Amino acid sequence: MEARGGPEVLRFGELAEPAVEAGQVRVVVKAVALNHLDLWVRKGVASPKLPLPHILGADVAGVVEAVGAGVEGLTPGDAVVLNPGVSCGRCERCLSGQDNLCPKYQILGEHRWGGYAELVSVPAANILPKPANLSWVEAASVPLTFLTAWQMVVDKLQVRPGEDLLVMAAGSGVSVAAIQIAKLYGARVIATASSEDKLAQARALGADETVSYAQPDWFKEVRRLTGGKGADAVVDHTGAQYWEGVIKATAWGGRICLVGASSGYEATTPLSHVFYRQLSIFGSTMGSKSRLFPILRWVAEGRLKPIVGATLPLAQATEGHRLLEERRVFGKVVLEV
Repeated sequence: MEARGGPEVLRFGELAEPAVEAGQVRVVVKAVALNHLDLWVRKGVASPKLPLPHILGADVAGVVEAVGAGVEGLTPGDAVVLNPGVSCGRCERCLSGQDNLCPKYQILGEHRWGGYAELVSVPAANILPKPANLSWVEAASVPLTFLTAWQMVVDKLQVRPGEDLLVMAAGSGVSVAAIQIAKLYGARVIATASSEDKLAQARALGADETVSYAQPDWFKEVRRLTGGKGADAVVDHTGAQYWEGVIKATAWGGRICLVGASSGYEATTPLSHVFYRQLSIFGSTMGSKSRLFPILRWVAEGRLKPIVGATLPLAQATEGHRLLEERRVFGKVVLEV
């Protein structure tokens, strides 16, 4: 990426190889998955002061090529998945397992060079073994979205068996992961999307009920499906366009977890609903590095699965951005290197 703007600012070319510093591992990238974060960085919405040129890409699967001084337990040739959250590893937050609250927290592809490349270097703490049952493309589809969804569903919302969980924008990577994790924890899932095709795929993935949010007053259908109660918990990243509906779709005493705002940041909040109905609203970004361990175990057992909507070569990253931006896929868009 040489400038801010539309997908056309992406360039395919040559840059210097990343160094392998002490405590780091250099990985040959086999596949890198796209996220909406890539679009926000490209547009300058996220990290607008980032020096250019910049290499995007948070979700990487590949092979260890070299290890830096002091690295143990990893050798060239190991098949690995990269954890996209990089932290100092020494502060109080990191040592308490809240590394995604580290003052020096960075996300691969946003704050530091990422995986739209042949090689990428990361701290050894960010390397995990690739589940043997996954292809490179599938493995690259796991880290960021499943970490994000895990923190939302399990850590923040603390979803319990029998609760109604509303998952907004079911076709997104985060929502695909959230549906599966919620079912793993015994919730009844109501998924929303704008097209019947995406709603059908959400049902195939495990959603118990689906609602089209293309319809006016879609939140009333959520309330009808819950016997007038509303959703006990909500996973949301849709932003200003749907925010009032999300609040009205939530049950008294319900919980809402926000992880993005794809339709805009400036939302109107009906405060009477928040205080009178005693709603809890949580903000969420990524998840602790530790959470990727149980996620990959569930993936290895087949209880959680990455959903790939489209696969392209790295040289077609521009088309991948268009697919994601135009919401033409259900699941992840992945670039093969």
